Amino acid sequence: MIDWRGAVRAVVTGPSVTYGVIGVCTLVFVLGPASGLRTSYGTGDALVAAQSAYFERWGVIPAELLGGTPGALLTPFSALFVHGNWLHLLGNMLFLFVFGAMAEERMGHLRFWLFYAGCGYLALSGYALAHAGSAQTLVGASGAVSGVLGAFLYLFPRARVTSLFPFLFFLPLRFPAWIVLVFWFALQWLAARGAGSGPGVAYLAHLIGFGLGFLYAWARYRGIRVKAPAAATEGEGQP
Repeated sequence: MIDWRGAVRAVVTGPSVTYGVIGVCTLVFVLGPASGLRTSYGTGDALVAAQSAYFERWGVIPAELLGGTPGALLTPFSALFVHGNWLHLLGNMLFLFVFGAMAEERMGHLRFWLFYAGCGYLALSGYALAHAGSAQTLVGASGAVSGVLGAFLYLFPRARVTSLFPFLFFLPLRFPAWIVLVFWFALQWLAARGAGSGPGVAYLAHLIGFGLGFLYAWARYRGIRVKAPAAATEGEGQP
């Protein structure tokens, strides 16, 4: 007999925001033109045109954002759920999966969601302010995920996480969290290189998000962070 109460309790008490964000981002990507899985968007030039229109509609365009129109002001939020290609999506969701659960457990569901969305919005807006005249479309959860990484680094400075690295034949190995963070930045660079004519990857937004996350954790949890070695158990056996 299925224990429905236990299943519901596990969802409520577990990292439901982290898993929810991963699920929504994955669904949005699969249903959108960037995945290339839906034939309704066409192929070749038609698919490229559909992708460009999609990114322009839901992504951040600095010149338009700073124009202050209501629709443009919402794009730093909508852009958090849109990704340019498979590597971009998998890189962000992989590291949100590894680091988000422990951060959510420490902050609580609602505070973590507000923190995640706030870091992402401010990171993309900060990039737009620094590139006010740019017409380059920006999408992705990188700014928000960077915020989670920054908070994690402060809250769990000695944590070790279990990860599967492709260049190590996908062996499950344990590393200090800071090494995995370096790998995340390398993965973002590779995603940008493979983006082609798609939306841009804003490295300044990564730095802003990371800094905001670290500063928030320092201000909110100063003096009560975990100092003993900790294991990010949610990252065990990740895909």
